[in-house]
Formats: sequence, C-alpha cells, structure tokens
Amino acid sequence: MLPFSPHPLLGGPHRMTLLPRWLYRPTLLQNVPVEERLFQVEPHSHISAKCHWHPSTKNHPTLLIIHGLEGCTDSHYMMGITQKAWQAGINVVRLNQRNCGGTEHLTPTLYNTGMSRDLQAVITELTNRDGLRHIWLAGFSMGGNLVLKLAGEASETLTSLQGIVAVCPNIHPAACVEALQQPRNFIYHQYFLPRLKARLRRKSQYFPNRWDLTQLSKIKTMSQFDDIYTAPDDGYKDAADYYEQCGSRHVLHHIRIPTCIVTSQDDPFIPYHTFQIEAISTNPYIQLIAPQTGGHCGFYQESQPHEDNFWVENRIVEFVKSGQSPTTVGSHNNHNS
Repeated sequence: MLPFSPHPLLGGPHRMTLLPRWLYRPTLLQNVPVEERLFQVEPHSHISAKCHWHPSTKNHPTLLIIHGLEGCTDSHYMMGITQKAWQAGINVVRLNQRNCGGTEHLTPTLYNTGMSRDLQAVITELTNRDGLRHIWLAGFSMGGNLVLKLAGEASETLTSLQGIVAVCPNIHPAACVEALQQPRNFIYHQYFLPRLKARLRRKSQYFPNRWDLTQLSKIKTMSQFDDIYTAPDDGYKDAADYYEQCGSRHVLHHIRIPTCIVTSQDDPFIPYHTFQIEAISTNPYIQLIAPQTGGHCGFYQESQPHEDNFWVENRIVEFVKSGQSPTTVGSHNNHNS
C-alpha cells in the first residue's frame, strides 16, 4: 500500500481538511452511466441512490459509498471514488442517507449516525433482487461509523458483504461532538449546525407539526440539536443516550470481514485516542491506518507518477480490487504512516 505523503502546500489539519473539497475536477463522471434508484428501508422511508452499473453487472464487484454529516451523493469524494472505481471495473452505488441530497420528502424521520439498518436493507435488496454477491462498503466520517456498526452487527449474516473501509469514522460520537464544539473548531461547527437547522425547516414543510420549531432558534450547539431533535426522533432518551448507543466502538470486536479504518492523527474533530482501543488492536480482521497528518477526510498527497492527489480515494479502490485488507509493513492490524 502506498503510504500517505502529504502535499507540501497543505500543511496542518485545517488546510488538509478544507482545501481538497474546493479543488475543481470538471471531468468527474463524464461518460459514466448513471441510474437513479430508490431503496425502501422502512415502511414509510426511502433513501435515494445513484447507481453506476457495468454490463454483466453480476460479474463485477459492487462498491456502496456512504457520505458524512450533511454530505450527499454529489459530495466531491463520493464522485471522485466513483470515477476511479468505475474505471477499475467496479459497480458503484452512491447512497444518500435519509433526507440528504434533496430527499427530505422521502421519509418522516431525521437521519442519524446509528441507522445501520438502512445499509442492511440496501445490501439485502441488492443481494436478493439484483443477485450481487460481492459487495463492499466505504463510509466517510458519520458514514464511516455506520459501515463499521453494520459490520459489527450483521457481517456474518450478510454473506454478500466482502469488506469495509471507514475513513475518519466517528466511532465515539460523544467524544467527536465534544471536539467539534471546541473553540478551535468553530469553522466546522458553524458549517454543520446551520445546515442541520435549515434541513429541519425544509422537512417541516413536508411533515408539519412533527417537530416544535420554536426551540430551533435557541439552539447554539450540535449537542443541543441532537438532544432536542435527533435523539427523540429515533427513540433515544437524549443526546447522551443517542451518542452512547450509536457508537460503533461497541461492536468492533464482532467484525469478521476484512475491514480497513483510515484516519489521521491530526483530524480536527475525530480524536485519535478513540481508535486506541482493544477492540481494534486485537481484532485480526481490522487494520488501522493512521498517518500523522491528513486532516478530516482530506489526505491530499504530493504528486505521484501513476495516480492523482486524492490518496484515500485511490486506497479504497485498491482495497476493493485486492479483495482483502491492504497489506502494509509492520503489525497485522496497526500501521501509522
């Protein structure tokens, strides 16, 4: 596996986190066929996807990609991975989480970092209806926690699920929200919170009287939003209960398929110490790759002779093509590059 060598102009976690998302990549998904699809995940809830199938679909591996908080199928990394995976002969399904990508009308619920059941429903449909037997999952940030949670809960029953990649996953939601609300992370907190509020206002137009919006203007933090809206919407007692129950760290020891966790030690709001746990270090199915730098899902590398600068996108495709967890130098399940 090619180690991560950070681009010399993107020193520090904030540059590495913020700048790659704004880099213009005009040729992404040109000449890549796309099919829009709805998956029913509960009786009154659907999630949307953009699917990219090869001819003789069943003869190709399939990669499901799940975005992070307030992302969507058109997030830059979702499109970047799709381009690379398609060119490598892999079917790709870009999934929206509930309400994302303009789909607020498709479900009466909010989305949260514990809804691994939605992924299970999608994989079950792709397996039983489409006949796909070689499915991989890749998730970013909040989506990373979702794919790990699913792997710990159901990987042995989902026989078509071959492997997992989680990039900067919030496996300990309480610690991540606490870090996000620190003054040093003001720019990120002020990005996410207004968007969550705006989404709730949009949803209330489709489902009036479901939420008490009079409290919305009083909310100043993510944890307050989760306490008042996110947690009770899915049956949790409060934000603390929601964070505790949804963290995939509780089920990592159950994972029995090749799993690669990629995070950076300088991620601004996914604390590295959350990965220094026995469930990761002792599970031979899990490989932790933790470069000293990389920001939050940034990983913009210096120029390489045979690939572009988006290091983690290339590693995900490499993972699927290999059919197993990437091989690195050192311990079988822990490598800091």
